[in-house]
Amino acid sequence: MSNSYQIRFSSGINEVRNMGTDDLRSKFLVSNLFQPDHIELVYSLQDRFVLAGVMPVKSKLELLSFEEITKADFFLERRELGIINVGGKGTVEVDGTTHELGKKDALYIGRGKQHIVFSSENEADPAMFYLNSVLAHAVYPDVFIPIKEVVPAEMGDFETANRRNIYKIIVKERLQTCQLVMGLTDLLSPSIWNTFPPHTHIRRNEVYFYFDIPKDQILIHLMGEPDHTRHLICHNHQAVISPEWSIHSGVGTAAYSFIWGMGGENLEYSDMDKVNPMDLK
Repeated sequence: MSNSYQIRFSSGINEVRNMGTDDLRSKFLVSNLFQPDHIELVYSLQDRFVLAGVMPVKSKLELLSFEEITKADFFLERRELGIINVGGKGTVEVDGTTHELGKKDALYIGRGKQHIVFSSENEADPAMFYLNSVLAHAVYPDVFIPIKEVVPAEMGDFETANRRNIYKIIVKERLQTCQLVMGLTDLLSPSIWNTFPPHTHIRRNEVYFYFDIPKDQILIHLMGEPDHTRHLICHNHQAVISPEWSIHSGVGTAAYSFIWGMGGENLEYSDMDKVNPMDLK
């Protein structure tokens, strides 16, 4: 077992306006989240949001405290955690209780749980657990959410290439959290646009994690102010940290899926300040 972490500092509007490609990628794009028998963790100072990738292959992996950045005795001492599996079947043990997760199944773990251990059912098809974590002020029960029990909301139109299924997974209508909101979106082929028309919400930070991008295909993630947009070229299993003031939208060269995770002032999925596409520059 191995683990590593990195810290991403928050960035303001004026700073981002003057960034070149390399600076944008180093600030907002997260790569190499999934490495065999490794936990890769990113601590973002945008709302102290944590994202991580856990890929157990030959051995079990335990989520350690990452004391260097959390200054905590265990990782969830002051945090809550959401997990969505984007790989093969695997298990998550939470203080001795075992949860089995297939692809796109999710698990919410409340503040205070101390021992979280990940494993895969088959090392030839390992689980890939994508994690989001935010600060928590209260303790709420753990909840397992199988994807088959989540009825998707179909949105968009094929005519505008943004027809998609939205799975609201860790939301207040389903379970209680402190500030974590998570779900995933599947683009319905041949649609390729996500979150369009775009929006912002300065009350909440958001992180997008792109997966199931076909081999040799790419995705262009749009970010920045509506009247001063920037872009990032993304590949499979990469994530983008989206500041509160930024739009977050994208278009691929083929259909794909992505996980959205949010933390901030409220738990309202519909909290968004819509942007007129004709105002984009």
